Amino acid sequence: MGKETGFLEIDREDRTYADPKERISHYREFALPIPDDKLRNQAARCMNCGIPYCHNGCPVNNMIPDWNHLVYEADWKDALDNLLSTNNFPEFTGRVCPAPCEAACTLNIIDKPVTIKSIEGAIADKGWKEGWIEPQPPEKKSGKSVAVIGSGPAGLACAQQLARAGHSVTVFEKSDRVGGLLRYGIPDFKLEKHLINRRAVQMEAEGVAFRTSTEVGVDVSIKSLKENFDAVVMAGGAEQPRGLNIPGAELSGVRMAMEFLTQQNKRNAGDDEQRAAPRGTLIATGKDVIVIGGGDTGSDCVGTANRQGAKSVTQIEIMPKPPQREDKKLTWPNWPMKLRTSSSHEEGAVRDWAVLTKDVVGEDGKVTGLRCVRVEWVDGQMQEIAGSEFVLPADLILLAMGFTGPRKAGLIEQAGVDLTDRGNIDADTESYRTSQEAIFACGDMRRGQSLIVWAIREGRQCARAVDEALMGASQLPR
Repeated sequence: MGKETGFLEIDREDRTYADPKERISHYREFALPIPDDKLRNQAARCMNCGIPYCHNGCPVNNMIPDWNHLVYEADWKDALDNLLSTNNFPEFTGRVCPAPCEAACTLNIIDKPVTIKSIEGAIADKGWKEGWIEPQPPEKKSGKSVAVIGSGPAGLACAQQLARAGHSVTVFEKSDRVGGLLRYGIPDFKLEKHLINRRAVQMEAEGVAFRTSTEVGVDVSIKSLKENFDAVVMAGGAEQPRGLNIPGAELSGVRMAMEFLTQQNKRNAGDDEQRAAPRGTLIATGKDVIVIGGGDTGSDCVGTANRQGAKSVTQIEIMPKPPQREDKKLTWPNWPMKLRTSSSHEEGAVRDWAVLTKDVVGEDGKVTGLRCVRVEWVDGQMQEIAGSEFVLPADLILLAMGFTGPRKAGLIEQAGVDLTDRGNIDADTESYRTSQEAIFACGDMRRGQSLIVWAIREGRQCARAVDEALMGASQLPR
């Protein structure tokens, strides 16, 4: 414990952001880092609890009190080593993880939690700046080979761990660049893509081979992978978006959120419009935009639409408006349901809750509005409020209502693996084995739509399970 009275003397101070009027003019990250001396003070707020509930809140089981103490002592290198022992990509989670560890922080019961996420990101960024993060190739090769399908956080974590265990690893990615939803689902203003690129370079130096623009189940068969690799890991994510099943949803101007976000990320990467938008340009400039869905993807659409120069942005959610503050006596240390306002919301958007869509209004095949009705929830049941119908003007409607599971066509159909009742690949969290010999599954493809930090956890654990299956034992951590 760095300072025994730190939590009594020091107030929480987190990262700040550049002014909204300035930051919406570009797609770069805009979080302003905390100076080292202030970070040490923030680390001193950690109480070094007898039972650190932040461990339970963090899916990768980061040893948070340990590296908080090391930061307080200005021992950044050891703090980095500690952090990397549990998390392959802390520069990702330090930016886009919602920080369930902070919700579980003991200090959060009576005060504001330790700024765990910001400290984590700062440790990782300093590690890269100082040149402390280097490739870790294995001392010897195992003679075994593994195919990893998908290069999102689960696939990357699994591949890196397996390569460090000495296996020859090839990652197959259907998109033209490595990263999965990290690359094309998260806007650059939250996660700049050079961060992914340098991790890919590190992993290649560790022996990982990347085959992009190669969709397993289309460009290469699962049968050929089983014939050419000792094990196959399915880590392709939960990419089947939830559609809008109402009249008029087929009109031009009703599109999936991920297509909208992907196009802009491709433009930011330097792609021309034909490559960025093969199905036609999807852009919010000068339009009344409605985002359906109140989660992170919807928030990302809000921020992107504002940067594109939308005339107006409205985000609607079918669930009732959450409370401003949670009742900590009831929710701690679990993730609370409360109102969360993102940096994108602060840049400008109308938010509305308890709204049900009825039909899409249009003329000449194009969207002109969205007919809605207000609802109330009684004993867990949704009821429409009589006489509350209204129409929102709309030129572009973005569907950000979550995902229903992995896509079944191609890969999953060819693999012949059993699925759960929810349509995810059936595999447990010990062996990560599917119903098919030598095929494993992890991440969102196994557990359903979830957080980046859960994907990293499952990728790491799956790597250990594969290593153990191939070698009889494993030294990789769970």
